[in-house]
Amino acid sequence: MKEIAIITGANSGLGFETALEFAKKGITIIMACRNIQKATDAKNSILLQVKDAQLDIIKIDLSSLSSVREFVKTFREKYQKLNYLINNAGVMWPEYSKTVDGFENQMGSNYLGHFLLTSLLLDLMPDSSDSRVVTLSSLAHKWGKGVINFDDIHWEKKYSKTDAYAQSKLACLMFANELNNRLQEVGKKILSVSAHPGISSTELTRHLKPFQIKLMKYTGIEALVFQSAKRGALPTLMASFDETAKGGEYFGPQGCCEFKGKAGRAKKSKYSQNRENLKKLWTLSESLTKAEYIF
Repeated sequence: MKEIAIITGANSGLGFETALEFAKKGITIIMACRNIQKATDAKNSILLQVKDAQLDIIKIDLSSLSSVREFVKTFREKYQKLNYLINNAGVMWPEYSKTVDGFENQMGSNYLGHFLLTSLLLDLMPDSSDSRVVTLSSLAHKWGKGVINFDDIHWEKKYSKTDAYAQSKLACLMFANELNNRLQEVGKKILSVSAHPGISSTELTRHLKPFQIKLMKYTGIEALVFQSAKRGALPTLMASFDETAKGGEYFGPQGCCEFKGKAGRAKKSKYSQNRENLKKLWTLSESLTKAEYIF
């Protein structure tokens, strides 16, 4: 029976490149996307390169908990197992807004939606180290104060788009770490791992000002620092398929400052590994999303 993978945000950037490589391995891919037209275009692009690719588009809006639940309902009606869950989709540096559930947009879309999604799918994953939950974090998890602002989790007092993004990606890394802890505590073999793409050219930069993008191109910063989305997806692929991977590991580029380069083990902040911090975030996340994890 073919292996099955869910890749959120599979229509562009890192998600698209990840889906393409999964397709080359003969894995059935569920492209979990918000924009169906973009997902269809991406599906057709993959089929041009992998003619026998098995691709299924199911709509999801990770900024809406009801949409996440509807996605899972649809998936369960069509499939009986899941081998890979790639929590990839995200937004970066938008102006302040809240999701329909009242969460700061980046925290809701990047982290809380995936927290709920994982809780609703975990029981479908075979208890094997080949089963992987891969959650995308970022170098940004170390930016700013590098902590979770538990006193104002939704930035209602003073909003910083960069700090809010950093917090959401720190939360993603902490989630991957704590999920691994809880899987190990009950003797499960499923691996919860995380990855970051370094500094990659993706659609996430769409919230940059046009002059900022032009400046990076003109000064050569883009060519010097950025790597392609294809290269940026390598840590995700390593997290997904490396036979030596262990639960809780974090993968990223190995070049200077982890900006670009070949994939390998990456460095986590101490805060993201502190068990007290992890438990506190997990409890808050359960409360906000009404997620129920059954291991």
